[in-house]
Amino acid sequence: MKKNARRLLAALMCATVVLSMSACTTGSETDDAASSDGAEASSETKDIKDIVVGLSIGNTTEERWNREIEMFQEYADEKGFTLNVQNANNDANKQVSQCENLINQGVDVMIVQSLDAEAASPIVESAHDAGIQVIAYDRFIMNCDLDYYVTFDSFKVGQVEAQFIVDAAPKGNYIWLKGAPEDNNAHLVAEGQQDVLQPYIDSGDITIVTEQWCKGWDPNEALKHTENGLTSAANDVQGVIASNDGTAGGAVQALEAQGLAGTVPICGQDADIAACQRIVEGTQTGTVYKPLAPLNQAACELAVAIATGESDPMSGVDSSLGTWQKLSNNSKDVDSFTVDVEAIDKDNIYDIIIERDAFHSVEDVYANVPKDQWPTSSDSAGADDAAESAETAQTAE
Repeated sequence: MKKNARRLLAALMCATVVLSMSACTTGSETDDAASSDGAEASSETKDIKDIVVGLSIGNTTEERWNREIEMFQEYADEKGFTLNVQNANNDANKQVSQCENLINQGVDVMIVQSLDAEAASPIVESAHDAGIQVIAYDRFIMNCDLDYYVTFDSFKVGQVEAQFIVDAAPKGNYIWLKGAPEDNNAHLVAEGQQDVLQPYIDSGDITIVTEQWCKGWDPNEALKHTENGLTSAANDVQGVIASNDGTAGGAVQALEAQGLAGTVPICGQDADIAACQRIVEGTQTGTVYKPLAPLNQAACELAVAIATGESDPMSGVDSSLGTWQKLSNNSKDVDSFTVDVEAIDKDNIYDIIIERDAFHSVEDVYANVPKDQWPTSSDSAGADDAAESAETAQTAE
């Protein structure tokens, strides 16, 4: 009896070991298979014609955003993918809601031009919950796990703006109009401006009589602040630092009312058509040109690389368009693609804005200047000479 019991116990133990080994093998094979499936899923690629890119724009009240939406759409049409565009109309809460809708619709990647750098952070969190990556476009999204940032060098923008004015008026009273406080780029621009201004302020050569932010980059805010600055200084102002062309336009309006337009140097950024007209007319000193084509192309190429499943999306961006660097959004160092900027004044506006980049036409830029004072293209002059020579030769024949 005892012998039979020992045999039965041994048999049961052996069976237990076999079952255990079998279970371990099956579990390992299942895990391996799952791991293999996961690797395949993570490396799965999509045809470009099957992807959907969500684009959230904060507003279209500024000239450049309308132009950039058109550029995004042209790229999408050319490459054959779907672009879903949302315009928040200057409402940060509406932008968050619209982006939630894009996420729920299942876009493959999102490009967000944020209205409010802080308020936009939930967009990134929600997108990540859905497995969607986010590219911040032109304006940073702060304090979140942002994936990528495509932008201009805003610090340099501020430096160029301030340099315009100190070159024209190295001493005197200044009105300093900063951009939208809710836009992180405005703070970077202001830092660049201060980098140039501070030595002059410290030496006493420059006195800031008014220093104000312009919420929403609103020209009316700039108009009001400039009027107040002129009043406090009894119109004794030698320079105005404006942070973009819209605020520069508001400031010029205030200067015109006091008969000072064209005598007080003032700068801006974006090369808006109204600003370019003021430059050639002599009421605005200069603007910082931010070439939209390379910025737009870089964002499009990055979005497509992400959406189609490229293993290294950053390599999908043409390196000739700008440079990659790490920029902190107070939460992480974000992979950021930075496009350079250029100083534009009356001496080079024709060569760069009109001839080289065809950003604006000569007819639009010089619309308020007598036609006999318009610059002449060397190419068109050469063509005219050739045509005249051909006509002369034909007449001679």
